[in-house]
Amino acid sequence: MPVSERRAERKREILDATRALFDERGVRDAQIEDIARAVGINRAIIYRHFSGKEELFAETLVGYLDELDKTLTAADDHSNEPVDRLEGLVVVFLDFGSAYPAFVDCAQALLRRRGDELMEEVSERVMFDLGRAMASCLHHVVDVLEAGVKTGEFHVRDPYLLANVFYTLALGVMNLTTLQLSVREQNPGLPAVDAVPFDEVKAYLQQAAVAMARGSS
Repeated sequence: MPVSERRAERKREILDATRALFDERGVRDAQIEDIARAVGINRAIIYRHFSGKEELFAETLVGYLDELDKTLTAADDHSNEPVDRLEGLVVVFLDFGSAYPAFVDCAQALLRRRGDELMEEVSERVMFDLGRAMASCLHHVVDVLEAGVKTGEFHVRDPYLLANVFYTLALGVMNLTTLQLSVREQNPGLPAVDAVPFDEVKAYLQQAAVAMARGSS
């Protein structure tokens, strides 16, 4: 096997092991040593393929986003009205995040970094792959928003900007559903906590997405 093919195969093994550990333990508990052990290599070999942990996480996120893109493609029915399509995409995204909490953790970890900082730690090629994967997912929302603008249902100046807002908002909402604690004031000055009903959270986010699409100018 040519060197380039062996290198590509080893890189894929590392990414597959990272994804498996993320899904099993979560991002915080998956260590480079564990990934190397799962592949059967020394951790130093990982750094021959990735500039650092951030780049490895970014490429793993690309895998999640590619899977999300396929899920959104399968779920979106273009014969439905724009409002129904938008509400459906919200549910698909939240269900995906619920099924893969490590996807949410990984995406949020990268969102917390400034763009210029991330560019210093992640290669241009990986940043391109990450941007391509994100744009593919966002395009589903953009397509729905543009369809709604054509029918007069939505009023959106920049569909891609609003799609990015939805993406970030939905990731934040997943924090609430993962934590499963909603805080309220039971008595004056006395806080209490409630469980978080996932279906109600979905409904709120659906309503918020439609309201923003209808009210943007």
